[in-house]
This record gives sequence, structure tokens and C-alpha cells, in this order.
Amino acid sequence: MAGNREFFNRRLHSLLGVIPIGVFLTQHLVVNHFVTGGPDSFEKAAAFMGNLPFRIVLETVIIYLPMLFHAIYGLYIVFTAKSNVKNFGFFRNWLYLIQRITGVITLIFIAWHVWQTRVADALGTADVSYEMMHNILSSPVMFVFYLVGILSAIFHFANGLWSFLVSWGITVSPRSQVISTYVTIGIFVILSIVGIQTLIAFVS
Repeated sequence: MAGNREFFNRRLHSLLGVIPIGVFLTQHLVVNHFVTGGPDSFEKAAAFMGNLPFRIVLETVIIYLPMLFHAIYGLYIVFTAKSNVKNFGFFRNWLYLIQRITGVITLIFIAWHVWQTRVADALGTADVSYEMMHNILSSPVMFVFYLVGILSAIFHFANGLWSFLVSWGITVSPRSQVISTYVTIGIFVILSIVGIQTLIAFVS
């Protein structure tokens, strides 16, 4: 019984990491990337997302609750998993270890980012806007923090996507797994460029 529950929880954890969390991450990066077209471009994109019908309900059901489960169960995996990198330094073993490290970094980053933006906006102490992000990222410390956090989140998603394809039986053969490795590396590179360009645009 416990084994079945463990199997279900791991599958659900993997699924939620891609849908909806991975989809939301990609969408969030794309929307923020509108800042490369200027502050007005970003404000329009942010306003469109902020004015979606039932936004609070959608965010809670599609983003926050799945993210909460993924984070809690992810921490359980981190503290119960045993890495064998010292004995077997294969490429995938290293990615296995980095996946856990970036998961913890991403959790810390998201918690801080939500507190600094969404919570501040809800409490009325600040408005989520170009000016807010410009002021935050103008600090070199915060810029580096956001850079590390965003790159960690992107890696965690891209590498998690590879694991999802394997665990759900989509890429079974060695060849398909090699192909998915290159695809997920491409996703990491493209989204990283989007994220870095966005951060630079907020301070330039």
C-alpha cells in the first residue's frame, strides 16, 4: 500500500513539475520578456495577465496549490535521496544531484519573489510594475540573486522534463533519451537567454 502511494506521489510530483508549473514558468518568462520592448510594453503585458477573469482562483488552483505540493514532496525527495556521484560520476548522476540542489534554490527564490512582489502588492505596500522590478534589480546583490534563481528554476524544469518523459514511458529507448537530452538542453538555453535578456532590460 505504501509502495503504491509512493509511486503515485512521485508520478504526480513529476507531472505537476511540467504541467502546470513548467508551463507557467515559460509563460511568466515570456510575459516578462516584453520589457525588452520598453517599460510600456511590459506594463501592457502585465496588465493583460493581471486582468484575466477569475485570476485569483486560477492562480490558486493552477499555480499555487500544485507548486505547494511539488515543493513539499520535492523536499522529501531531496532529503531521502542518495546520490552516488562520488562512486559513479556519470553525466546523468551529476544532473540528478544538480536537480536536487536547484530545486532547493528555486524554492527559496520563488518564496522570496512572491513575498517581494505578490504579497507586497496584496498588502498595499507596493505595486507590481516595471518600476518595482527596476528598483529591485538595480541592487547588484538582488540582480545576482534573481539571476541564480531564474537559471536554477529553468534548469530544474528542463532537466525535470527529461525525467518526466522517462518516468511516464514516453522516451523508453536509449536513442529517444539521447534525443530528449538535446531537446531539454535546448529548452534550457533558450529560456535562459530569455530570462537573462529580461533581467538586463529591467536595469538598462
